[in-house]
Amino acid sequence: MTFREIEYGSPAFRDGCELRNRMLWLSVGLNLFEANLDHERQELHFGLFDDDTLLACVIAVPISPNVAKIRQMAVSPTRQGRGCGRSIIQDLEKNLAGKGFRHLFMHARLTAAVFYEKLGYLTTGPEFLEVGLPHVRMEKVLP
Repeated sequence: MTFREIEYGSPAFRDGCELRNRMLWLSVGLNLFEANLDHERQELHFGLFDDDTLLACVIAVPISPNVAKIRQMAVSPTRQGRGCGRSIIQDLEKNLAGKGFRHLFMHARLTAAVFYEKLGYLTTGPEFLEVGLPHVRMEKVLP
């Protein structure tokens, strides 16, 4: 498996959109392809690949020179439970640390909170609804 940054608008970006739509958007009655994605030009897109096949994707949104928000992490259904989620988050942390980011946060679906806790993220706020699903804010300070 290879972790790499994905260029906005590239074929890998489109593959990531397909994966995010299937795994995150459609399940809450939304369609990513009906949304305006222009804001994603300023975001950092990453993927975990097996050759050219996208296995997982994630986005990091720079908030300040040392703070980034993680969002829209998705793993292909055929690769879930095989370490891809853990791998992409750990690789993302290394990449972002190399860019100077030290504080990461996310709005995690409540069903995924235990996964992120195992990776060192702490719940830092009360449960709230986002896209109709319970979420919690989770944070991690990188070494």
